[in-house]
Amino acid sequence: MSKRELIEPTPGDKRYARRDENGQFSEQVDVGKSLAADQRQHAKHDAGRGQGDKGDRQKA
Repeated sequence: MSKRELIEPTPGDKRYARRDENGQFSEQVDVGKSLAADQRQHAKHDAGRGQGDKGDRQKA
């Protein structure tokens, strides 16, 4: 799975996006919704850097 990258297609519209093997966007999600969903999740495994939506993250 590729890392999420932050894109801003229009000013004020920030999104996290993943790319597939061909460099095309495979999924996009709004930053606000993504961060809220990340906090609601209680996954059992730690996720690596850039994979915050795929598992638990240590709180800073």
